[in-house]
Amino acid sequence: MPKQPDQRRELGAFLRSRRERITPDEVGLPHTARRRTPGLRREELALLAGISATWYTYLEQGREIRASEQVLDSLASVLRLDRYERDHLRRLAGHAPAAEAQETEPLTAEAAAVPLLLQPHPAYLIGGTYDVLSHNEAADQLFPNLTTATDRPPNLVRWVFLEPAARDVLVDWEPEARGLLARLRALAGRHPADPRYARLIDDLHEGSPEARTWWPQHEVQARHSGRKRLRHPQRGPVDYAYTAFHLAEHPEQTLVIYLDSTAPLTAPVPGSASVGGG
Repeated sequence: MPKQPDQRRELGAFLRSRRERITPDEVGLPHTARRRTPGLRREELALLAGISATWYTYLEQGREIRASEQVLDSLASVLRLDRYERDHLRRLAGHAPAAEAQETEPLTAEAAAVPLLLQPHPAYLIGGTYDVLSHNEAADQLFPNLTTATDRPPNLVRWVFLEPAARDVLVDWEPEARGLLARLRALAGRHPADPRYARLIDDLHEGSPEARTWWPQHEVQARHSGRKRLRHPQRGPVDYAYTAFHLAEHPEQTLVIYLDSTAPLTAPVPGSASVGGG
């Protein structure tokens, strides 16, 4: 699949951002006093990756050339990319199929009902662009104004970056926001032809100085479970454990459940009889 001009520029910018964060010492190159370039020079990276410096320069400049998987693997190794960054690099280089653009995500009634069944634990179901497809009352209370948008679908990323209340709810707002932006970039890289991602990214650039500053850094992450501190409207700061489940039929739709990590949980003991069992 040929890469579009914007995608080639994105590939070049991503490579440049990763080249600039690797120091010569990290790859065994001698330190020189006069070095105007942060990180590695293009010629140094090309030498370490075993490719032509001119060809690599063309790649970073976004010219219409195609990198083989072998070359990408070599660059990823020198640049010390993690597996999510390697996947992002491959997609930008045109080695993964782009999903067809679609304006709405399919949602079954059964999937939409799951967050309601999880009350009183805050839970919501999000789509690939972080649109909130379904949620329960506890999520409404914990994330004020998340689902009150009237001109467009409620969206978790817009809420984090553009809703003032988010900075109060997310006790550690900056690391949480940076991680969310990195996960959005990874998803957007899988769907370069989907206009929903472009609109969302444009909204963030227009309304958030932090997003404008962090986006050029090209951080990428995968969606995951973990812990975060959230300010509950009645209880104040609470340490929550959150778990993410992907729907089998639509793996980019994600069910997220929040549990108070200080509350005791009860679960069946392995090997014990289940309640109501015959």
